[in-house]
Amino acid sequence: MRLGSLATLWRLGPRRLWQLFYHLPSFLKLFWRLLQDRRVPLWPKLLLVLILAYVVAPVDLLPDVLLGLGQIDDVLLIFLGLQAFVRLCPKEIVREHVQRIAGGR
Repeated sequence: MRLGSLATLWRLGPRRLWQLFYHLPSFLKLFWRLLQDRRVPLWPKLLLVLILAYVVAPVDLLPDVLLGLGQIDDVLLIFLGLQAFVRLCPKEIVREHVQRIAGGR
């Protein structure tokens, strides 16, 4: 794990992190809809599978025994992986799903 990535998460600050958690249900809807959308290519979907495999696998970048750091690397990897998933999906499709979610559909 790069220390620069950890610093990026730290620079978000408490306000941005709160916004992230506040909008988490909408993000989960977006990820689920993109995963089910047949117009999204297979390889971004495989990235989600790899993220899930990392979360459930016993192998870890930093052991969880290192209190704090062991959990932060997991959260950081999930965060960066989900961000990459959305960026790899076609922008028009992401925009369409975001508008539907914002409209309550």
